[in-house]
Amino acid sequence: MSAFKTVRGMRDFLPEEAKMMKYVESQARRVAELYGYKEIITPVVESYELLAAKSGEEIRSRMYTFKDLGERMVALRPEFTASVARLVATTLKNEPRPFRLFCVGPLYRYDEPQRGRFREFWQSNYELIGSSKPEADAEILMLTNSLMKAARLKNHVFKVGHVGVLKGILTQENLDDNMQTQILQLMDKKQYDEAFGLVADSGASEKCIGILQKLVKLKDRKIFKTLEEIEEFVQSYEKAVSAAENLQEILKLVLESRCKIDMIVEAGFARGLEYYTGFIFEVYTPELDTALGGGGRYDRLIELFGGERTPAVGVAHGIDRIMLAMQMQKVTHETEEKTVMVIPVKEELNVEALRISQMLREADIPVEVEVMRRKVTKALEDADRRKMDYAIIVGERELKEGTVVIRDLAQRKQGTIKIEKIVENIKCRE
Repeated sequence: MSAFKTVRGMRDFLPEEAKMMKYVESQARRVAELYGYKEIITPVVESYELLAAKSGEEIRSRMYTFKDLGERMVALRPEFTASVARLVATTLKNEPRPFRLFCVGPLYRYDEPQRGRFREFWQSNYELIGSSKPEADAEILMLTNSLMKAARLKNHVFKVGHVGVLKGILTQENLDDNMQTQILQLMDKKQYDEAFGLVADSGASEKCIGILQKLVKLKDRKIFKTLEEIEEFVQSYEKAVSAAENLQEILKLVLESRCKIDMIVEAGFARGLEYYTGFIFEVYTPELDTALGGGGRYDRLIELFGGERTPAVGVAHGIDRIMLAMQMQKVTHETEEKTVMVIPVKEELNVEALRISQMLREADIPVEVEVMRRKVTKALEDADRRKMDYAIIVGERELKEGTVVIRDLAQRKQGTIKIEKIVENIKCRE
């Protein structure tokens, strides 16, 4: 037995899984087209400095980092946003705003492997850069809803919030950015006691801690009632009130656009990445306790990479997790495309079999040619096992009349057909 196996946290995708992944990727690309997002391709390896700049301590500690042969510190990308921000700050800096950019591919984090979490994982990523307006935030939320529907997922729910509510309170209580980041990361992990302990140790008022404790309990599908309650709780914190009003404006746009979307407002919601400045969200299905995607507004990231201060909002969707949710909901990703096996009866007919297969492929019909020189009976058994729809049997007698035998493998029926009519015949059956 071979000692070689995949590195922990990495996976092989067998044909059926690869097909499902390509299906989800194709839906992600289709959504990008529908919303006007242009695809870009960024390097898998970036400078460590770029990726570490604003990704948060947890991601920094889990990056695959190494020195290249030029003694430069580099890392495998753990997310796409830093690479996109680099592009906008440099190559695209003089291009007209807004940008709508899309990318898809593998990312790497040294996480503990578990269901829905791997060390190599795939994401589709959408960034809308150049607008600070609530309609940009609304678009990213609606786009994610479109992808969940395109993947045919049912009962998906959005958790929405605004980091400005919590940051507005902590800023007014004179807590610095580093302390705020530590507190929000603890809250993101739902370690509220430790978070409130840090707030108290930083000299915040008892009133502040009381308000934070109320906020983390406040989550409801009654969106506007919940937002009113948030505003009521934070009324003595001016920036927190503005954040709640901004969130209300975004959600009002989404709902008034008649987008059918299920949302829960969560007042104490925080995400792990340091760069968020405003509206944030995640999307879930009932079968999984991990988010299928998430994102939000980050208005200060591009200037960190030497660009001008540029407002931006974006989202990343976990392709692996969408696949897992589809499997759990038994969502079919099969296309209606018919597949064909071409079987020459003997070796002398191989060229004719290849000609027929080429004709079918030029008509966009997927074809496999029998290349093992099996007997027809064995070749038909193989076509069955491969779940092919039709077999075309190329025989000497039929060829003299310009025909072949076509066999419907599901219905176990067959007949002869003129070679020039094969494409039309198969397409009519679809």
